[in-house]
Amino acid sequence: MRLPFPAWLGSAVLILASIVPSAWGANQADVPRLWHDAPAQLAQDQPLSAKKPWVLREREIVLDLQLLQIVKDAAARPHPRMSVELFDETRYELDITSTVTRIDDTAVIRGTFKPSSEGDFTFVASGNLLVGTMQLGNRLYKTEHVSNGRLRLIEVDPAKLPPD
Repeated sequence: MRLPFPAWLGSAVLILASIVPSAWGANQADVPRLWHDAPAQLAQDQPLSAKKPWVLREREIVLDLQLLQIVKDAAARPHPRMSVELFDETRYELDITSTVTRIDDTAVIRGTFKPSSEGDFTFVASGNLLVGTMQLGNRLYKTEHVSNGRLRLIEVDPAKLPPD
């Protein structure tokens, strides 16, 4: 026995189908970032070091210290959603798969980007600093400590990078 299909149900399905993708996009934009650009005044006060031939792009960044403390805590599971913005205003959501915390306030954090086919990352956090490497496809990014707690994000040309 078939029940009649109410006309309003078809309209409701179409409305929901149009709302859900835009709501999902809004949620992606609301994902907190582990870092953001350093204020212009701070970056101008203390210029970055001389450009190295393997550095393609760079900019000074400031960490979200509250998120950093959560990331460093190996017992903090599940981690809240968080992302990083590299260059070109593209955000990548982090999927932390491993955190090893040491007694000296140092942690090694490993994971992948969502979706996991995007790439992976390894960070070492110590105090209020976060240095590490991110591989996205054939692109390589690093966070480096400049001086006095200042950090920068760089995109590296692997072909020109000197051996360790």
